Amino acid sequence: MNVRRSAAVVTAAVTVIGLAAPAAVADSSPAPSASPSLPPGLHGSTDPRYDGVWRQSLALLAQHTVGVRPAAEAVDWLTGQQCADGSFPAFRADPGKACDARTAVDTNSTAAAVQALAALGGHDAATGKAVSWLKSVQNKDGGWGYTPGGPSDANSTSVVIGALAAVGEKPESVVKNGRSPYDALMGFALPCSGDGGGAFAYQPDKKGELTANADATAAAVVAALGQGLAAEGGSGKSAAGAPRCVDAGKGDGPDPARAAANGASYLARAVAENGHLVSSLPGAGDQPDYGNTADAVVALAVQGGAAQAQKPLKWLERNFEEWAEQSGPAAYAQLVFAAHAAGADPRDFGGVDLVERLNATGPAPRAADGKQAEKTARSTAKSEDSAQSSGSGLRWAVAGGVLLAAAAGIGLVLRGRGNKRREQQS
Repeated sequence: MNVRRSAAVVTAAVTVIGLAAPAAVADSSPAPSASPSLPPGLHGSTDPRYDGVWRQSLALLAQHTVGVRPAAEAVDWLTGQQCADGSFPAFRADPGKACDARTAVDTNSTAAAVQALAALGGHDAATGKAVSWLKSVQNKDGGWGYTPGGPSDANSTSVVIGALAAVGEKPESVVKNGRSPYDALMGFALPCSGDGGGAFAYQPDKKGELTANADATAAAVVAALGQGLAAEGGSGKSAAGAPRCVDAGKGDGPDPARAAANGASYLARAVAENGHLVSSLPGAGDQPDYGNTADAVVALAVQGGAAQAQKPLKWLERNFEEWAEQSGPAAYAQLVFAAHAAGADPRDFGGVDLVERLNATGPAPRAADGKQAEKTARSTAKSEDSAQSSGSGLRWAVAGGVLLAAAAGIGLVLRGRGNKRREQQS
């Protein structure tokens, strides 16, 4: 799957596909799966069963962020995925069939859809029901897990905070058992001393200990400052220098703003040498993690201003193309968010028009003079030709990668989240 998902999805995949998790995988090449037919209106060409709503939400939100009006059929596809109780699953092939207990709804898909639909406007009924559902599955610690009732994690709590902010709610006022989402988020913050000082953990491990997680840190920095996926940068003082990690006073926990600065200091240290974060996938070595790096750009820009994000931003501009082409609409959306937050031009990102590339992954957006639709159609045809010439490997990179991760029992750790969830479940 494309980005920002959890190992809970792999658990569902194993259940659906009936795979047993072998001790090792001999062949790491992604293999095609029996994908459902791609419905009209959906962005991307890979199997949507594990990320359809997520990637569609990011694509529509990114288009809106740069002033593009998404295609009506793309918006209709997203709204058609919502269940009667307000929740969203990752994907349901037959929207005409009512959701039931077997429909795998989740907080991440729901919160991302809320952010997209709230930005587009005119969907108050849908977003209102979705937020009501999110509140109904809030945990007693004030946070959210990926699945309803699952243990809270920093990423899921962060994306829900973004959804609450998108509809005008004050996250600090959304309280369960006397605790707010910020209370939950601060529970994942590491002190400044020790390894990973200032970072956020994804979840505590079985012993209750916290381990720094770059993905969780980037998400939590933005959420702690009350923003979401399409965050606005420049809120910090770039002239103040690199962010510093400062522990709260004795007996006090960090407040959200302080925790955000501490988290940004961790990210700044992590990208200082090479300009990028590295993958947490077992055996990946120093392989760059493009998605986490894009999220780090957003976090650094939101917390400290655009100047703080320039090193990873420039690295992305030089190196993003192969990753984004394989990963599809959510990747292009992440890059748009990074450029937007850091003050770069998404239409000239390392010489590439990210908006055109994103538009080409789905139905042509609406345009008053028709020129944008014509341009997008030409770009779509070009992208399809390129995909055909490179073989089926790229076309199935995301879907096949998900199934491979499921079979290996290692989770979707493209975003560094699988290990922590597996420990929690074991």
